[in-house]
Amino acid sequence: MRKLRLLQLLLLTALFTGLESPLSAQRHEVFRAEGLPYQNRHDAVVGGDFSHSNQYLRFAPEVESLEAEAIWMGQKSEIPYFWTDGLVMIHLEAVGQAYTLEANGHEVCRNEDGLSPAEFDLTPYIRQGLNHFRIGLRSGELEHTQQGLGLACERFAGSYLFTLQKRSIADYRIRLVPDSLRRFGVLELDIVARNAFNYEEEVNVAYDIYSPEGKLMDYTDHPIRIAGRSQDTVRLHPFIYHTNEQKWGNGKAPLYRVMLFTKRDGKMWEYMPIELGFSDMVYRDGTWYRFGEPYTLKSTPCNALADKKATESEMRRLLKAGFNTLCPSAPQPHWYYELADRLGLYVIDCAAISAPDKREDRTVGGTPANDPSLAEEFTLRVKRMYYRSRNHTSVIAFRLANPSGNGYALYKAYQWIKSVESERPVFYEDAQGEWNSD
Repeated sequence: MRKLRLLQLLLLTALFTGLESPLSAQRHEVFRAEGLPYQNRHDAVVGGDFSHSNQYLRFAPEVESLEAEAIWMGQKSEIPYFWTDGLVMIHLEAVGQAYTLEANGHEVCRNEDGLSPAEFDLTPYIRQGLNHFRIGLRSGELEHTQQGLGLACERFAGSYLFTLQKRSIADYRIRLVPDSLRRFGVLELDIVARNAFNYEEEVNVAYDIYSPEGKLMDYTDHPIRIAGRSQDTVRLHPFIYHTNEQKWGNGKAPLYRVMLFTKRDGKMWEYMPIELGFSDMVYRDGTWYRFGEPYTLKSTPCNALADKKATESEMRRLLKAGFNTLCPSAPQPHWYYELADRLGLYVIDCAAISAPDKREDRTVGGTPANDPSLAEEFTLRVKRMYYRSRNHTSVIAFRLANPSGNGYALYKAYQWIKSVESERPVFYEDAQGEWNSD
């Protein structure tokens, strides 16, 4: 796995050669808060095990064929009947290079970004019974050798197929922050509920929140009627009292436990667990403020290591050495951010963009950052980074890219992220005083 992570980082500089239109990746791509709903509350824990769930299938394809420009890998999976009555998705964890995804002979997407996690809706192509999923690793980065094929098989750790019910939580956004007087906490919670049926349905969207000591702080049960084949958003902003006694950050990590769930006719349908801290980090006029007081970030580059245990050990070492902020060079495994949440470390996340060649050349054929034809691709990469980490307390800012010059493509990427993120700053060191960096 360590070899895999190193290979992924080396591939960053090769990701902008031979790009296809990003529309072929975006057509079926789903952007949402990641995670699977649990069927039982007692199983619902952050970072839990879905292997026993009948709504989950591991995606671990094996090599099927070798072609001049791709290694084709595949998996045949039995899809039960009840999956076909819902939505069928695939989650692909950092594959490592450009790929083409197929389901039952139909091309689902062509994706040039192999470092960011991505999810795709397979529902139009799924049938009950045996289904065949194939993924072609492109760009010729992997040699057709035993070592290369072995690395290819390792790439899909953390990838899976899953199903969601037609009435379900499609997405959510959550923060626990001070009120305007900094006396209490406010749970800023937006829940997007989905109704994939053809007719109007009523769904009860609910949550409860427990203190770090396990005390119930608040709960609600909110009914909502949703038109057929549409979504609606429930916005909840309750006060959570006594949060000033449990401040998160600066190496301290008291975490509140929030459970989202849906109900219909009094029956629980799904449970989605979340951990978050009571945090207040504001960037203003070049200075960070933590709970209203000036605060100094001591940052260091840090990417995930071979596994969760090794990464936690490294994070603890950095914390002990006096660092309080981690700066990865691309989106990381989901557990990387969970570890930062649990250790009280801040994270400045970064999109999987790294094209340092010709970074000073703004002419046509120079830096890719100023190529209008790549604007959608750059924005897609920023979007994937944002949806991976936006709900984590540890993430206090975003970086558009690694040093890659500047220009139109990064202007558009900056405009997109600022359209959805009004609180946290967005940085880019190669902006060099231009407007697309805070």
